[in-house]
Amino acid sequence: MTDAAEVSPGEFPPGQEPYQPARFAFDAESEDEIAVHLAKYPPGRQASAVIPLLYVVQTQMKRTTGSAWVPRAGMEAVAARLAMPPIRVFEVATFYLMFNLRPIGKWHLQLCTTTPCWLRGSDAVVAACREATGIEGWGETSADGMFTMTEVECVGACVNAPILQVNDDFYEDMDADRTRKLLAALRDGTPPPAGSMAGRQTSAPEGGPMTLTTLAFAPGEQADAG
Repeated sequence: MTDAAEVSPGEFPPGQEPYQPARFAFDAESEDEIAVHLAKYPPGRQASAVIPLLYVVQTQMKRTTGSAWVPRAGMEAVAARLAMPPIRVFEVATFYLMFNLRPIGKWHLQLCTTTPCWLRGSDAVVAACREATGIEGWGETSADGMFTMTEVECVGACVNAPILQVNDDFYEDMDADRTRKLLAALRDGTPPPAGSMAGRQTSAPEGGPMTLTTLAFAPGEQADAG
């Protein structure tokens, strides 16, 4: 137990924050997912499923509370299910940034500001997000609880930079105007299909493919070409 004198005003010892639930139990849908994950590993190796099971916790929290995050009680439930010391689960959950360790908004705006996205205008995307949501700092949630903004490193979609990841979906070729329109659609509960917001065909050059545009296949060969 942390001494009260060591805790700054308004702060709480880790795991004892007011938003932490007292307990966590896997529901039926999560149990079905867990069975699939555990079946992938031989007896005695179930601890290898720690990352998938943390995702199960985060998904269940999103499904049941509207906020995708992993509470301490959820980490303890994973540890018990996998017969692991809780500290081992805590180490994994706190290492990987895709696990949210506190409640977040309905829409998690994950903004890549690494060099390729920055060169393509990620600063304008960030500014548009701050303007539309009222969020000032990273890791903060808007006053209406709709949006949380997080700065992330390269998300591996540099060819279509800049990228704005919303929850698990990538929105690509963003600029300030497209960002404002996207956030308005999210606020209305009508998210557009993920992918290029500039109409780009997958990762082809802007304006359309420039190679392999005149391929001709003999009858029956096209199915084998892919």
